[in-house]
Amino acid sequence: MERASHRFDFVRAEPQVRTCDKTGCAGEGLYRAPKSARQLREYHWFCLEHVREYNKAWNFCSGMSEAEIEAMVRRDTTWERDTRPLSHWVAHEERLKAAAAAFATGEARKASADWKTRQKAREPETPEAAALHLLGLTPPVDYAAIRARYIELVKMNHPDTNGGDKVSEERLKIINQALQVLKAAYLA
Repeated sequence: MERASHRFDFVRAEPQVRTCDKTGCAGEGLYRAPKSARQLREYHWFCLEHVREYNKAWNFCSGMSEAEIEAMVRRDTTWERDTRPLSHWVAHEERLKAAAAAFATGEARKASADWKTRQKAREPETPEAAALHLLGLTPPVDYAAIRARYIELVKMNHPDTNGGDKVSEERLKIINQALQVLKAAYLA
């Protein structure tokens, strides 16, 4: 009994056999080789014997001057990425030498003491002052201004506004803690 033709039946095309690109060769071209150093994505297709022959004769740098070859080698040593000049290390070394010289003369101790004094002047003394500083407010301020600033910061840092970002969630927790400290101080 013959089977009825199905509407999805189709004729499968036989895969085409690629012939070797070497003139006079009737072999199957299974192996690819770039056409030139400038055309690395365009290929000749050879049989095994002729691809070996082609590879033995292949010279990537043919037609390049010595300067072009040297430039290519330099680019390859840095994975074709720009590098930073070493001048920023020289400047860093100069700063370290100056700091060592200042330490030897005693100026470093004085500079260190001045720095510690400036740091203490910048640090808030009380938790309330730290909370105000976190909200970006300076005393004297009333609770209405604190509440308005809190609402503004919540809108900016809420995780729903920032696509569920964990950093904004942590920032919001810190802002909430600052509000609790200021509530206790201003509404007590």
